[in-house]
Amino acid sequence: MPVIAVVNRKGGSGKSTLAAHLAAWCAHQGHAVMLGDVDRQQSTRSWLRKRNESLPAIAPWNVDQNILRVPVGITHVVLDTPGGLHGFDLARMVMFADIILMPVCGSAFDRESAADCHAELMALPRVATGRCKVACIGMRLDVRTRAPQVMQDWAAGLGLPFLGVLRETQTYVQCLERGMTLFDLPTERVATDLRQWQPILDWLKPQLAVAPASAVTLHPPSTPHGAAGVRSAPPLAPAAIPSRILAASNTPAVQRPLHSAPATAVLAKPAAAPAPAASPAGARVLASRPVPTVTRVNNPRVLDRVSANGSLRGAAAAGPVSGPAPLAEEPPPIPSFLKLVKC
Repeated sequence: MPVIAVVNRKGGSGKSTLAAHLAAWCAHQGHAVMLGDVDRQQSTRSWLRKRNESLPAIAPWNVDQNILRVPVGITHVVLDTPGGLHGFDLARMVMFADIILMPVCGSAFDRESAADCHAELMALPRVATGRCKVACIGMRLDVRTRAPQVMQDWAAGLGLPFLGVLRETQTYVQCLERGMTLFDLPTERVATDLRQWQPILDWLKPQLAVAPASAVTLHPPSTPHGAAGVRSAPPLAPAAIPSRILAASNTPAVQRPLHSAPATAVLAKPAAAPAPAASPAGARVLASRPVPTVTRVNNPRVLDRVSANGSLRGAAAAGPVSGPAPLAEEPPPIPSFLKLVKC
């Protein structure tokens, strides 16, 4: 699913106009396209509500429990991003995008802001390795002046692909007010503007035809055993327990203390790799350790005051009960004076 993100830090550069026209062009090509508005102004979302149902459909975000999701069946995504996008937000956008288009106006301030954004983009791995393509488009430029040539020379100095120029005309304004684009109008009415769009679309067509670099198959289909290609490895069998470990202790498994687990527990654990077996000397040391005793306090009264040298009242009279704790019993309860200590 190719994702096109329209990115520019400077506001008023024509990001929403470009994103709406790209989505409409994809819809006219027969693609199931979604126009996602990431901007807080929600300009393209308002434009979608004005769009007539007779025109090629463009889907918005699917809101699922306050989470924006791509609707089912969508094949192409166009994202309209907010101004001032930088840092972590810009890197996060690049992680999902396959193509980044930068609309740049003709002023020196616009070019300087776009140059800073392009430098930050080139520092990101997906852009530096070519998995995410970046190109710029001149917006609101008069072809009768030197502005298009200045823009082309500026982009060439940065090594940034320059796709073309879109002029400033009231046709864009009138179309967007009715939820339409130039691609929704008769060709003879907007022939001049469509000729300006042609080099941009010619660059986009091969980019949208190939599989995006971000589409990675996480679980490739397994090759049957004996077929051509890489043969799948057989499943690992559980490691056999050496007989010397089983003979290290003569006590049955059900009577062993807690600190020495029975040997059959190794087979019962669903581990990915078998744990290394203990040596015979280590098994004898573990088996020879005494069983810890548990001291229970039968007096439930709470101390009035706890100090460093304090003792339990009535503990001497009641006396502790010592002995090995059976396996089935629950752990001893925590004395009440350890639960709450007043200073």
